[in-house]
Amino acid sequence: IKKQQQDVLGFLEANKIEFEEKDIAANEENRKWMRENVPEDSRPASGNPLPPRLFNDSRYLGDYDAFFEARENNAVYAFLGLTAPPGSKVGE
Repeated sequence: IKKQQQDVLGFLEANKIEFEEKDIAANEENRKWMRENVPEDSRPASGNPLPPRLFNDSRYLGDYDAFFEARENNAVYAFLGLTAPPGSKVGE
């Protein structure tokens, strides 16, 4: 989990994409919010959804696998619901 979180954070920081990180380990409010906002069809068969989970405000975007796939397909800005900066390959 930690490696996946670092991968997402590193990508966002490297591309100067603004984000807010919410710690669900130390904050019960954040943990509750995440559990309530991950759609039913995106939850594991048993247990609670594990991080990292990505949201744009309260709109659920996906988990690490969805982020990784978007990154591999050069579609991260579309995945995140953002407009790619001019001249960016990542927005194609």
